[in-house]
Amino acid sequence: MANGLRFKTARDLFMACPAVARDMSTLPTEQHPIAFCRDLLAGRVPEEAITFCAYLLPDRAAVWWAHECLSHLSELLDGTDHELLALVRDWVGEPDSPRHRAAVSTAAATPPTTPVGWITLAAGWRDNGSAMAATTVSALPPFPAAHAVSAGVLAGLARVALADRFAVLSAFVEMGIQMAEIEARQSADAY
Repeated sequence: MANGLRFKTARDLFMACPAVARDMSTLPTEQHPIAFCRDLLAGRVPEEAITFCAYLLPDRAAVWWAHECLSHLSELLDGTDHELLALVRDWVGEPDSPRHRAAVSTAAATPPTTPVGWITLAAGWRDNGSAMAATTVSALPPFPAAHAVSAGVLAGLARVALADRFAVLSAFVEMGIQMAEIEARQSADAY
């Protein structure tokens, strides 16, 4: 697509991923996705830029982006979240490893009550295509991994002091945009 991104316009992303419309109130436009994302950041609900980034990135990259965002908030996370961050890091590095997949599946079977719990769930959804069977999470409607990525990053952002929140939000969005551009270049190089 344009400039190697997966979607030529924001509307293309919304058409390809209808679930994004459940997670955002802003309507899509014909803008390039990066311009749309930056307008969201400057708009009335800047948090929607986080959600848009989660859907803009391919699943594995989105989980990595969330990992990186939450790693910057390590002092706001507890021991369980730090363990889950390590698990997600290992899974992103080797998503096809049976050991990492089993660890993520086990961790994702627990209801997400922390920011990193959500991104662990995203990794599990990415692997299984839906929430884990035979758990309380399985009662949730199936969502794309991007939904859980967005929830995790936003839950982490909610822990940031109000005075610092927009600066952190902006940094996370810029990191997401950079990752989308890197993914686009890598996809173009693969062809």
